[in-house]
Amino acid sequence: MSTFTTALPGGTWTLGDLTVTRFGYGAMQLAGPGVMGPPADRDGALGVLREAVDLGITHIDTSDAYGPRVTNELIREALHPYPGSLHVVTKVGAHRDEQGGWPPARRPEELRRAVRDNLDTLGVEALDLVNLRLGNANGPQAEPLAEAFETLVELQGQGLVRHLGVSNATAEQVAEARAIAPIVCVQNMYNLAHRHDDELIDTLADGGIAYVPFFPLGGFSPLQSSALSAVAARSSATPMSVALAWLLQRSPNILLIPGTSSAAHLRENVVGAGLRLSDDDLVELDKIGG
Repeated sequence: MSTFTTALPGGTWTLGDLTVTRFGYGAMQLAGPGVMGPPADRDGALGVLREAVDLGITHIDTSDAYGPRVTNELIREALHPYPGSLHVVTKVGAHRDEQGGWPPARRPEELRRAVRDNLDTLGVEALDLVNLRLGNANGPQAEPLAEAFETLVELQGQGLVRHLGVSNATAEQVAEARAIAPIVCVQNMYNLAHRHDDELIDTLADGGIAYVPFFPLGGFSPLQSSALSAVAARSSATPMSVALAWLLQRSPNILLIPGTSSAAHLRENVVGAGLRLSDDDLVELDKIGG
């Protein structure tokens, strides 16, 4: 039988020398529709960020491309000066066009400008962790990353970035980045229905590297959604709760960054991720990605 825990679920993980809660918060949904422009309820957005910190969350994920600049400016307004325990993770490697697209921006001068922009909008002298976003909106793409990643290593050497990671990356790109410099996390799409990174997650866990999945409910087929809903109903939980709880139980190096623009929904996500799935539930859920 599944049970719920009451503390912030998952405990903590160490990103280099940064200790963060495994249950974090993704700020992308605080921007306007299509992740463009300001939120309809600015005070509400600020309230969600403050609620996250009040709940004990110490890992907030953002990007200066969200809005653009909107989520970073909200984070600064809501939380600056930042508590010493709070760590803000950002990403570079794409910008926004007038159509709301995400064209790549990985030339050295673009990455240097993006890091400076993140420093300015967040109001810090150094960024805790910067992920290099690779691929495109369709997912990871096979392409070299050396020039782009070496640019971030250069900025790290200048003291502008503390730790590095990669996002939307293939396993080969992760290996290429690790051969250039240490990384502390990989941020990719992964969930119960999309298990393509299973081997990568285990490899990273062995190396003490975090894996941060996005779209915890993305791309489920109707049949897979029905199977998830059946487990949720049996557990008196929501499908989202089950999906988040499964991720936390999948591997200790998985960190969650579910996003929401509602403080009430944020609290629901925290409680839901604390669901302790039974062995029988795990066996049934594993069949979804089979």
